Amino acid sequence: MAARIMYEIEVRHNGLSKYRHIRGSDPYVVQQKAEAQKQAWDEMWEKKLDAEQKSSKREQAAQEKESLKQLAVEKTVEAEAILESLRNTLQHTLSINDAIDWEKLKDSKPFHNAYPTKPQVKCPEPEKIAPEPMKGGQKYQPILGFWGSIIPSIRRNREETATQLFVQDHSAWAAAKENAEKRNAASLKAHEVRLAKNDEDHQMAVQKYEAEKARYLADQNNRNGAIAAKKAEYLAGGQGAVIDYCEMVLTNSLYPDSFPQEFDLEYLPDTRMLLVEYALPSREQIPSLKEEKYIQARNELKDVYLSDKELDAIYDDVIYQITLRSLHELFEADIANALDAIIFNGLVTSINKSSGNAVTTCILSIQARKQEFTAINLANVDPKACFKSLKGVGSSKLHSITAVPPILTISKEDRRFIDGYGVADSLDDSTNLAAMDWEDFEHLIRELFEKEFKQSGGEVKVTQASRDGGVDAVAFDPDPIRGGKIVIQAKRYSNTVGVSAVRDLYGTVMNEGATKGILVTTANYGPDAYEFAKGKPLTLLNGANLLHLLEKHGHRAKIDLKEAKALAANMV
Repeated sequence: MAARIMYEIEVRHNGLSKYRHIRGSDPYVVQQKAEAQKQAWDEMWEKKLDAEQKSSKREQAAQEKESLKQLAVEKTVEAEAILESLRNTLQHTLSINDAIDWEKLKDSKPFHNAYPTKPQVKCPEPEKIAPEPMKGGQKYQPILGFWGSIIPSIRRNREETATQLFVQDHSAWAAAKENAEKRNAASLKAHEVRLAKNDEDHQMAVQKYEAEKARYLADQNNRNGAIAAKKAEYLAGGQGAVIDYCEMVLTNSLYPDSFPQEFDLEYLPDTRMLLVEYALPSREQIPSLKEEKYIQARNELKDVYLSDKELDAIYDDVIYQITLRSLHELFEADIANALDAIIFNGLVTSINKSSGNAVTTCILSIQARKQEFTAINLANVDPKACFKSLKGVGSSKLHSITAVPPILTISKEDRRFIDGYGVADSLDDSTNLAAMDWEDFEHLIRELFEKEFKQSGGEVKVTQASRDGGVDAVAFDPDPIRGGKIVIQAKRYSNTVGVSAVRDLYGTVMNEGATKGILVTTANYGPDAYEFAKGKPLTLLNGANLLHLLEKHGHRAKIDLKEAKALAANMV
């Protein structure tokens, strides 16, 4: 069976100190699950801040006796409500439909940008032109007087003066009119230019809006299409889709913030069986405040906690309820009828009091068949008795954190890994790495990096020979800062390595969920390969680097690309 490509997103919430790796075979579904987890944590964080704010206000107000008494009552009610919710852990889920609503996973939000409005460009007011002077106007009528009316020469002079005034005023008016008309024409032309620019800008804004909207809708359709495809794959019983679906079901189940709620799943399609390894809360993670007492003599409050016996009883009961609740949620949500049975292994991480170190222990294990389990009326059962009747395995006192053998465990071994063999000791100055057997070359690279990582306690494993450009070796570096899973690819090339090989390596790093990728070749890399690797968790080692690494670990060889090319040509 071909290895499934898994996608992974790391989700953190610093306020809640929460951390999860969201995994799945489809990047869009993984993204939606990650967003849903972030939203759930954000809501938890808001509730926590709100509770702290309320608590702070209550503390400030609790300076008088009556206020303290009231505060004690309120805190006691809160504590009792929390303990009651623990006792109803199983009952909580019985009124909820645990099936995933695929439509809610889809993005139905409309495009958020507003349609661009066209700005209004106001037409300029034309410059007003004074009325044209008229010759018959009062201003241009000669004032003859007594002498002008009886002496012709005076009459003519005064008429000429009136005529000259009219001609002068009319000429000035004509010039002013011409200038005003020119300015109005220029203003109108400028307005027309602004209108054209406004139309152009608006058209460009509309085009940009439409393009962005089209990209948004296309991306939205792609994501929703991926979810629809994942739904169809799940309904068809696809292995990866069933795991993704069951992860969503368990993620949707709400528990107190202090509970780890981490899990690993494996689905066996041949037997239609789901394996669940579930991180249960430790005894210390169970809320234990029982009452808030007001001590009148000292005018103060005192926390009263559950006794060890009470806490042990609640802890065991809650663990049984979580187990039955998880089985119920998975079976109820199984609308594809992909699950005939579930094996549930409950794991607890706690501090070993003798060593002081954190240890993870399987404290219970149960196999439940769907037909048998769904016939149980969980509303009326005693959780422990129900667990035992289903032949569940666990200590009689779960709070003792006694290890039990799980019915079946998830295999975390990568089936691609094979035993490596030594090559380096057979090398000498005459060995041409560029011409050696390609499988021997991969084992040589594994051997060299095993020596390189051995100093920090790491290990390197070689994968099955496939010559398909996939993973040639995987290093596991335990260093908490720079370590992690490192993918190694070996390229016994005689020609320059192009950017496509580096892109392939980066894609493999992403698919493997690795922290880094190393590409080793006997040749050199082109400038585009180095350019692509910039800023990415990739290391490119050329032939010279490889020879240096060999010498560092006490081995010598040579790289003769011309000789390798000649040998390859002769073989053809």
